[in-house]
Amino acid sequence: MIKLALALLGILSCGGAIAAGPADLGPALSLAEPSGGYVGRMALSPDHGPGGAKVILEASALPPNEDFDIGWRTMIGAWKTRDGEYHGREYSPVGYRIASARSDASGRISLGFTAPDDFGFGHDVVVQKAARLYTQANFNIDMSVEFSPKSGPLGTPMTFVMKGIGWRELENSWTLTYDNAFTGWLSSVTTQGTAKFTLPATGAPGAHTIAFIHGEFTFPYLNPEQNPRPDRPRFTETFTITPGAPVLPPPVESQVQKSVKGLPAPGALVAAPVMGPINTPMIVSGAGFEPGKTYALEWASMSGNRVGGGGFSDVGRKIAEARADASGKLSFSVNAPDDLGGAHRLSVRDGDRERDGWFTTLTKALPLDVAFGPAGTPFTIHLKGVGWTETANIYTLVYDNMYTGYACGFNSQGDVEVFMRASGAPGWHFIDLYPAIYKGKESRPFNFRIPQLTFADDHPGEDLPAFHFAFRVTEPEIR
Repeated sequence: MIKLALALLGILSCGGAIAAGPADLGPALSLAEPSGGYVGRMALSPDHGPGGAKVILEASALPPNEDFDIGWRTMIGAWKTRDGEYHGREYSPVGYRIASARSDASGRISLGFTAPDDFGFGHDVVVQKAARLYTQANFNIDMSVEFSPKSGPLGTPMTFVMKGIGWRELENSWTLTYDNAFTGWLSSVTTQGTAKFTLPATGAPGAHTIAFIHGEFTFPYLNPEQNPRPDRPRFTETFTITPGAPVLPPPVESQVQKSVKGLPAPGALVAAPVMGPINTPMIVSGAGFEPGKTYALEWASMSGNRVGGGGFSDVGRKIAEARADASGKLSFSVNAPDDLGGAHRLSVRDGDRERDGWFTTLTKALPLDVAFGPAGTPFTIHLKGVGWTETANIYTLVYDNMYTGYACGFNSQGDVEVFMRASGAPGWHFIDLYPAIYKGKESRPFNFRIPQLTFADDHPGEDLPAFHFAFRVTEPEIR
């Protein structure tokens, strides 16, 4: 059952979501050891800087007139997901050759290199030959934050790029606050220390403060200066909301995923299209069946309960019938059922064998049932096709860049309704839903159950969308 469950949702096996190394580095280099002790000395100038910094390497007391590799050591990050569960993250050490050099007659090497865009904080730069490490020095990648634009009307999309996030504990968990309200967290496990995301500008006209703060235990750690690691930076940026027409999110009907990474491989049955939200019309076809015989098409889905240890099982149900033509071709015309998100197995029993194929149900959002009204007006956010795994099971809700809570879609078979009441001053208010991670077997850093602002590039499981709404609070009615 579990094996099929993994196939149903296209979940990566443990350690499967692995990023490539930094794009600006050379070929892989073995992680050589200083067998017999270190030989030589090395210094880097400067010894820290952001990715792209120009660095001068000076080494001495090496064997003269010999060829050496100059290596950069780092980590490759991976999310650990298996059996529909979240098991945290892991990092594997790797080395890359960033230069080759020949020592002179006095055993000296002098060269320049460019520090790569990579995980932040300490990296070893090494001089080695084959499996023998001679000497090394440390280079520290500094963190940085850039964003644009810096001003604009209400709702302006602000694009942020944070570089140099670390991979070690106390270096790899960063959070964002907007006007002192907690918004979400920034991951960079498979993006090599870079977090890129977009937020809408919310609030009244004027300056708004955006802070990037480390937070190992879910939320921002507000006094890191008094921590044993006071060297971790914090960043504060300002966005100014100017007069002008608000920038509203596109109609939710257009917020539909156009592509999905990691679709299942085609089977004997072929669905056209291969993916779409619930009720998508599709044709499921195959060949090699007995001419004139009627066959049933089954749709498989997960069923079970996360509470009480009941576990899960895949359950198939008949959704269509068709008769094979004279050449043995079979074609079913059917709408995708209202069901959980993710890949669903399509199957046809043909004697003692089963022919399989796949259709991937995409999560979709429905328009707000009420889009304007005075503060306190009730309205409903409605999602369809929410997934069942720990990495697809919940959506987190952010109201005017303030984390509000989450909603789960398993027991309702992918149907999620969130009942809200409008709040705030008259004007437009922005509601963003981000995928997150439900439960999980990870104690540090404990930051995965909250809005993952970097979901688009670094979500640990399925390729999932976010959804964006706007509600207009009107003046109270005069009675």
